[in-house]
Amino acid sequence: MAREMAEVRMRMGRVRCKLLVLSGKGGVGKSTVAVNLALSMSAMGYKVGLLDVDIHGPSVPKLLGIEGARPTVSDGAIVPVSVAGIKVMSIGFLLHDSDAATIWRGPMKANVIKQFLKDVEWGDLDALVIDSPPGTGDEPLSVVQLVEQATGAIVVTTPQELAVIDVRKAVTFCRTLNLPVLGVVENMRGFVCPKCGETTDIFGSGGAERMAAEMKVPFLGAIPFDPRLVASADAGQPFTQLHSDTPAAKAFADIVRAIAPIVRAIAPAAGPAGGSKPAPTQDPPDEPAEPTQKEQTMRVAIPTANGKLAMHFGHCEQFAVIDVDPGTKRMAATEFLDSPPHQPGLLPRWLAEHDVNVIIAGGMGQRAQALFTENGIEVVIGAPVETPEVLAAAYADGTLQAGENICDH
Repeated sequence: MAREMAEVRMRMGRVRCKLLVLSGKGGVGKSTVAVNLALSMSAMGYKVGLLDVDIHGPSVPKLLGIEGARPTVSDGAIVPVSVAGIKVMSIGFLLHDSDAATIWRGPMKANVIKQFLKDVEWGDLDALVIDSPPGTGDEPLSVVQLVEQATGAIVVTTPQELAVIDVRKAVTFCRTLNLPVLGVVENMRGFVCPKCGETTDIFGSGGAERMAAEMKVPFLGAIPFDPRLVASADAGQPFTQLHSDTPAAKAFADIVRAIAPIVRAIAPAAGPAGGSKPAPTQDPPDEPAEPTQKEQTMRVAIPTANGKLAMHFGHCEQFAVIDVDPGTKRMAATEFLDSPPHQPGLLPRWLAEHDVNVIIAGGMGQRAQALFTENGIEVVIGAPVETPEVLAAAYADGTLQAGENICDH
């Protein structure tokens, strides 16, 4: 087991970002979202892999029109199928019959997922999008445990309350396993008439956005219900490439742009399509220098309201406190702290007690800035109204575009 985990780490060490696409309920279009997000990332210049770990219902081969494809083997490694600029692996490639049922218990499914991670020659990737089956069972649990340091999860739902209830469980699943939730995507928000372009909210709208605000996770965007998206899926054609000017394709691109700062923050020196540097093969020094706490972790505090930056930091609902590794620029954890009662001069001391060393705000008076500085907290002002994860990633990456100080005190 130790040797296999070492092989998984070596293989995954060449993948900059591991993105899990999850849902708490079937039928929300999760696989369609995973496929088109991977295609959109590839279209933007990223090197992308797509791993389908839905053992019982692999749909990625059908969605990409490669149902009859078979991976090859080279130098003892499985070579993934390449299509539309991305590398793809699925249990569907290994079934002798597309109608065959995969009747496996948990341990066998975990072994296959492990093999997909350690034996597939993914190479240097900017992102590996992992399409997980619905729910919070064996497959997503195995992926999180095997990958160990997944970048985060994108949770997919549809607008109606019945779906949103189950998706809440997916968010709780991520928090239980310390897996960052990069955001929620609302699929099938409205039907777009192909003739007149009018949108009708068949399943309602805004359910996912309200849920994201209540659970304090980012809302990444909504994808309209487009008949061409369904037709492309049935025909196995890449929708975002064939219909790039449609509202649905633009929505996928917007979601990718929303998570792009996080992707870049993992290894900013590489850039899109630059790949990752392989993990070093030499043994580490016997007695490495022990880094200080400040070198180990950067703790960034961001005042929030409704899941995004609150422009008036002194009267916000909560503070998102995000741990960022200053070396890798990787976000390790996000904690939401309810703001203390409003008292002059309290917040700088209170945040310092929580080991915060950076605060990002829309605006701040000179006296408040001085108090934060006295407590050893760097102040960044003029930040845009964005989700905490996006702001922290942009700050760590050095790409945060700060504007004017909005405070008039």
